[in-house]
Amino acid sequence: MKKVTIVILNWNGVNHLKHYLPQVVEHSNCELCKIVVADNGSTDESCGCVREYFPEVELWEFDQNYGFAGGYNRAIERVETPYTLLLNSDAAPKAG
Repeated sequence: MKKVTIVILNWNGVNHLKHYLPQVVEHSNCELCKIVVADNGSTDESCGCVREYFPEVELWEFDQNYGFAGGYNRAIERVETPYTLLLNSDAAPKAG
């Protein structure tokens, strides 16, 4: 059972996703956590990038940009795990 959902809010951040998301996937324990990109109504290639290059990442597409707090609040409402980790799209964990 998954314990943690890592939520990354994105808006037109395809370059951040290409650069940082591989590190998030690499350094996350797939048995314990699920990684979600919550897309805040992007108009760039962000959603296609996640679908094509990161099939292990769940993509939640919002119909518009709800802003930082609004986007994260909408994503948090959908989380089903006991714990939620909010991660900026320009951050990546290191091996510990």
